[in-house]
Amino acid sequence: MRPVRFVALGDSLTEGVGDPVGEGWRGWAALLARGLSAGPEAAVEFTNLAVSGAQTRDVVERQLPDALAQRPGIASVVVGVNDTLRCTFDVHAVAARLDTVYGAFAAQGTVLLTACLPDPGAMLGLPGVLARPLARRQRAVNAVVHALSARYGAVHLHASEGAWLTDRAMWSVDRLHPGERGHRQLAVRFHALLAGAGLATGPAPSPEPEFPAPTRSAGLRWLATAGTGWVARRCTDLLPQLLALAVDETRHRARGTSARLDLRTSAAVSAALAALSVPERQPGAA
Repeated sequence: MRPVRFVALGDSLTEGVGDPVGEGWRGWAALLARGLSAGPEAAVEFTNLAVSGAQTRDVVERQLPDALAQRPGIASVVVGVNDTLRCTFDVHAVAARLDTVYGAFAAQGTVLLTACLPDPGAMLGLPGVLARPLARRQRAVNAVVHALSARYGAVHLHASEGAWLTDRAMWSVDRLHPGERGHRQLAVRFHALLAGAGLATGPAPSPEPEFPAPTRSAGLRWLATAGTGWVARRCTDLLPQLLALAVDETRHRARGTSARLDLRTSAAVSAALAALSVPERQPGAA
């Protein structure tokens, strides 16, 4: 029996940050891999190429070539939040890169897993004037992911909404990454979609944590060490532009023209998708 080959691409979410095992991270993709195949001769070859901090550019340039070389049967591509946290954010570039990645896997006949994600401003509890611009960017990325997932027939998980977002037990101390329970929730939901499509035959991951949750003091220690580096990098990169966006947000709210910002974002997404080439229809397709 040939093993199922599963390759995961993306950023810290897929790398497993928030779900520590030993000296490293495990994460939702590793948990999902265990349930992709069943039987005494079943085997799953799992490779996690995700790297903390990765943007869509990193996935295209660094992760995709290695993933394609493995010719996986299943590949997950969950990325985009880091793009929204950069002063260089460009939804046209994000759309073009994701189209490249999705199209490359589709050309190999790989089953593609994708997900839309919650906006980081809301998860961090930022003031509205700062959170709204980030939310607008994340909605734009999600709209692109939705459209391209449909175009390439991906197994798509709606992870940007639902009660799990407000359940504090699902999240690690930094409020941006799931804890073990949250990673398990993602694995369970992806498994259900794959099983429903006849693509996962192994047992569903358990939703219950295997390890006790980190104590509050341990979480705060992590946040004060590794977490400060993340904050420092984002502040020097994003903060100046985010403050400018906040000023623009405040000005529009004072004038009652905030809807123009939403319309501008929607127009940018439509233009980005329209600029992409339509994939050639496969012979015999309806």
